[in-house]
Amino acid sequence: MAKEMRGGRVYIMADRYRGVTYVGVTADLATRIHQHRTGGGSIHCSKYNLDRLVWADRGGDILACIAQEKRMKRWHRDWKFDLIERSNPDWRDLSPTIVG
Repeated sequence: MAKEMRGGRVYIMADRYRGVTYVGVTADLATRIHQHRTGGGSIHCSKYNLDRLVWADRGGDILACIAQEKRMKRWHRDWKFDLIERSNPDWRDLSPTIVG
């Protein structure tokens, strides 16, 4: 399947409530979360031990998700916190319910 036709996910990882965050994009969320947790993901997640999936959105095609990720990376911290807290006020780890 062509890259632009595959669906993607934009997601946010955190270390704790209102802590350090990381915005990412992937076509395979379960694999990407596993990579972050085992040190094979981003350097930022590894450095700050970001192992909690606190927000995820099923986007359209992967190119639209990449554009959304780039926009969100420029957001103020409080904007990201507000987004997370609208659907996950306790900042619990969502990976068991999202990726199984």
